[in-house]
Amino acid sequence: MNLILERTEQVAFFTNMREVLAAAGIAAQDYDWYLSNIETNFTPPGFSADDQWMGGEALACLLREHDVQFIWAVFSAVAKGFRSGVTAAPFVDGNPDYWNGAQVIPQLDGALFEIACWDSSATILINLPAHAQRSFIATFSDTQPLPGGRTARQ
Repeated sequence: MNLILERTEQVAFFTNMREVLAAAGIAAQDYDWYLSNIETNFTPPGFSADDQWMGGEALACLLREHDVQFIWAVFSAVAKGFRSGVTAAPFVDGNPDYWNGAQVIPQLDGALFEIACWDSSATILINLPAHAQRSFIATFSDTQPLPGGRTARQ
């Protein structure tokens, strides 16, 4: 199932990706990432808000060294070494599929899962592995199924 965390006191601030990944038991360095539709509370040195491919080690370093709040963003996780051509960048701001009951799957071709930061007020988890879903829910008990919530894998 796909998940959403919103309207909770269980997080210091929404869309802290260091906290999100830790709660899911996901190590950033185990994947490569495509980041898109990015808006942050500040831009750390050496980081660009442009859509970009980022190695897992670089993302882990960024998250470890900076408390970035991603106001809007889509983090698409792919297998290490996989880099596809991006014909349409994944987006969260204005994306109706999260809310219209559609079967939401990762937007990027080849993505294993997707984490969307929604207007600094919600975190949306698409197609997470089952162990990561269980870990996230165990950490944040206010997590709910995303309406329309079945993934293509189920």
